[in-house]
Amino acid sequence: MAARNGSGIIRVLLASASAVRRAGLESIIKQSPSFKLVGALQGTHTIGQRAMELQPDVVLADLEQEAPLVTQNGLPVVALIDHPSAAWTAQALRSGVRSILVREAGGEEIVSAIHTAYAGLVLLDPEIAETLSERIPATSRVTSHEELTARELEVLAMLAEGLPNREIADRLGVSEHTIKFHISSILDKLGAATRTEAVTLGLRMGLILL
Repeated sequence: MAARNGSGIIRVLLASASAVRRAGLESIIKQSPSFKLVGALQGTHTIGQRAMELQPDVVLADLEQEAPLVTQNGLPVVALIDHPSAAWTAQALRSGVRSILVREAGGEEIVSAIHTAYAGLVLLDPEIAETLSERIPATSRVTSHEELTARELEVLAMLAEGLPNREIADRLGVSEHTIKFHISSILDKLGAATRTEAVTLGLRMGLILL
């Protein structure tokens, strides 16, 4: 991983074969005050070489299809890809990819994924995580009880109100897919199997009040 510069700014190297996608992702990166775009590559085949030259902290790779991602010195990668196989996902995680999201992921999810990768943690889109988990024996799965973010607490409170995903999305001004992403994270952090169980646990833990 590239050395942290001490400024609190995360240096991001972007790679996408699509000019339209690249422009959209550039906009997301540039709108975040915690990021600095150090380069935008046409395709992912030169990531390793350009990473050595530009010294990014995180690589954001937009993939139209499954392809190997090679970086230097364990540089964390956030990959955007639709419907990856469990085999590709497992290989990508072994190769330094730290976050895998679908390409329709919203800006909020992408920003969160970059921060997560920079912190050395792993973040997967709910559907991708489910596909991968099907290959893992149930006895080896570990449930974590992490602290919910402020946005996750908002979503949990709305779940307690019985609101559907679409209405929650409208209230928060984000996509319905983003809400599904937050709900999956809430369930994982609380160790809950359903929305109802998550609300029950949230009430017991004092995270929400009715």
